[in-house]
Amino acid sequence: MAVSEVADRLGIGPTDTGDIVGLSQPTASRMLKGNYLLKEHSKEWELSAHLVRLYRALFSMVGGSDELASGWLRSSNKAFDSQKPIDLIKRVDGLLNVCEYLDAHRARI
Repeated sequence: MAVSEVADRLGIGPTDTGDIVGLSQPTASRMLKGNYLLKEHSKEWELSAHLVRLYRALFSMVGGSDELASGWLRSSNKAFDSQKPIDLIKRVDGLLNVCEYLDAHRARI
């Protein structure tokens, strides 16, 4: 599953993954282990798609380095009032805002 791969590549554990896609920590843990499938056309499905979108945009911006992508996610960013994107994406509006930011900056490259 794509979201599990993204979480693994970015070093996002089950608690944060659950917060991002709207699942409890135990359910997110099962999902990351392949023992839970997201329900199609559900809110968790939509949020997971945005997390994958975020990863794809970020991955291309940092030249294909998961290490750099993970570092960017965990670093303060002036564009987000010095907040860390990993903290912002735990809210729906933050996830969408970070995705839009990445899309806009990727388009300039």
